[in-house]
Amino acid sequence: MLLRPASTIALQVLRGAASLALPPRCPACGAVTADDHRFCVDCWDTLRFLGPPWCAGCALPFEHDRGEGAMCGVCLADPPRHSGVRAAVAYGEVARRTVLKLKYGGRIGCADTVARLMLRLLPDDAELLVPVPLHRRRLWSRGFNQAGLIAVALGRDRGVAVVLDALVRRRPTPVLKGLNRRARAKAVAGAFAVPPERRETIARRHVVLIDDVYTSGATTDACTAQLLRAGAASVTILCWARVLHDADD
Repeated sequence: MLLRPASTIALQVLRGAASLALPPRCPACGAVTADDHRFCVDCWDTLRFLGPPWCAGCALPFEHDRGEGAMCGVCLADPPRHSGVRAAVAYGEVARRTVLKLKYGGRIGCADTVARLMLRLLPDDAELLVPVPLHRRRLWSRGFNQAGLIAVALGRDRGVAVVLDALVRRRPTPVLKGLNRRARAKAVAGAFAVPPERRETIARRHVVLIDDVYTSGATTDACTAQLLRAGAASVTILCWARVLHDADD
């Protein structure tokens, strides 16, 4: 018979007590769940998972399959520089509450939760994961970059290198909500840059740009332009949620 050390038994007892005192909870509504990083049944049922058929450029869902590489009217009129957007879920109440708890509620474990649901969309040939950066003042006040936490979780689970400082936000940018497409692009123009010491790191690599929510694409477009200018072979956008309607923005 195998006898376990008293220290091991004590540790298991402590873990059991902790699980009773602090049970796993739904990252959106706080209801008790069976395991960590799980949504409750009600919240899970309201999540709309995204996938093909969708626009190859911006991940806008199509009602029917239009064929491989098909794009929506907006992307046909103004083809994106990146190699496509991939979003795990549509932006809705549950997705919004989860992001807000991560960004403003200090629930950094939500980064692992959303990363688990984003993994299925991570390109197999991804070589580097790069988060959309915060301005240093926002980073100091918040204490972390939520996109960076998500990138680290994805990289750990899939074994892909993460470069947290491959992009910097050189100046703070205004809130983009309520601005039209042209005004959003103007607001983020020149806001991002690749530090000279990181150019060789991303050169000739397939970079996956990580963000929490994809809205109009103005921010990720600006980031993509800088990554490609610095020599990246291609850039794919991967995010937790995609806004589908202007009213959700």
